[in-house]
Amino acid sequence: MAEKITMSPDGSLNVPDEPIIPFIEGDGTGVDIWPAAKLVLDAAASKHGHTVAWKEVLAGEKAFKETGEWLPDATVEAFRDHLIGIKGPLTTPIGGGIRSLNVALRQLLDLYVCLRPVRWFQGVPSPVRHPEKVDMVIFRENTEDVYAGLEVQEGTEDAKRLIEFLRATYGWDIRPDSGVGIKPVSETGSKRLIRAAIEYAARRGRKSVTLVHKGNIQKFTEGAFRSWGYELTREEFPDVAVGWDDCGGDPGDKILVKDAIADITLQQVLTRPDEFDVIATTNLNGDYLSDALAAQVGGIGIAPGGNINYVTGHGVFEATHGTAPKYAGQDKVNPGSVLLSGVLMYEHIGWQDAADDIVRALEQTIADKIVTYDFARLMEGATQVRTSEFAQAIVERL
Repeated sequence: MAEKITMSPDGSLNVPDEPIIPFIEGDGTGVDIWPAAKLVLDAAASKHGHTVAWKEVLAGEKAFKETGEWLPDATVEAFRDHLIGIKGPLTTPIGGGIRSLNVALRQLLDLYVCLRPVRWFQGVPSPVRHPEKVDMVIFRENTEDVYAGLEVQEGTEDAKRLIEFLRATYGWDIRPDSGVGIKPVSETGSKRLIRAAIEYAARRGRKSVTLVHKGNIQKFTEGAFRSWGYELTREEFPDVAVGWDDCGGDPGDKILVKDAIADITLQQVLTRPDEFDVIATTNLNGDYLSDALAAQVGGIGIAPGGNINYVTGHGVFEATHGTAPKYAGQDKVNPGSVLLSGVLMYEHIGWQDAADDIVRALEQTIADKIVTYDFARLMEGATQVRTSEFAQAIVERL
């Protein structure tokens, strides 16, 4: 019988053999990639005695056409009530209203972690010489920084008042024709993000957590993020982790917590990728870093993502790429991003065997050079297949 996933008093998830999981098909190519991903997810679950009772909920263009709303309250409530969900790519409305449906969902459900594992799959075309050295997990803070959207438009009375207030109160000389934004980075938001990263590293046997920041310039926001990370390590994780300054870079058998400036990090993930393991960072840095790393291992077409609140148990897993409307309905694009986000979801709910089977079958399919057009054009001797055929090939290798 289909049942909801619930949260135990000890913070673990109670997952029935047939959980009800809400899904958003997605706009654009969502009509192609979601059915393909679902085919594989269902087959892998079935192999281990599980069934997912998928519950469709609406957001984006489909929701707007049917309800007149881009993000209906019923959709948000479904994710809130069922704890775990998955979604395809969504269109950002143009001309006011919600800035981003993805950001809105994260903020409404307080999904403070954007989890982005980045690793290379054997055979995937890559622009770098040693993509196999890339095996990182990014914890990107999801609710603060510039994505809070606290800004005023140039030329408005609000902008004039704010600029004048900042000049009069702080002596800040801001050009009068400026738009102005506020960048909040809180101790609460920073510590819960870094806490989740260290706990993940401990659970998964990872060796280090790198705090990526721009604290050399923004000392009281990004610099504070760094300081709070080291403070948290000392106060809450003395048995399992140690900061660089407290061990001279030699953590023994503990997790090493270190930090790196954001611009240097973007260089070093190319030149020394094997020195990075788990990365904890602020919102905008995490956005840039996630996409840059994805490019090293085959692009965002196969980059998974999850938005998680580890305290409440909520998680919404998502395709990390855009809607690509010009390819919609052509059964052409790579379903890897939403499929691997489903793998993340299975791992999160404890279905590790099913998750591992999907990864193994995906790797085998790519190794056999059965791929969608995005990889086929970069691989010699590849067999180019449709989205649905790629999914079927993965199922055959489960």
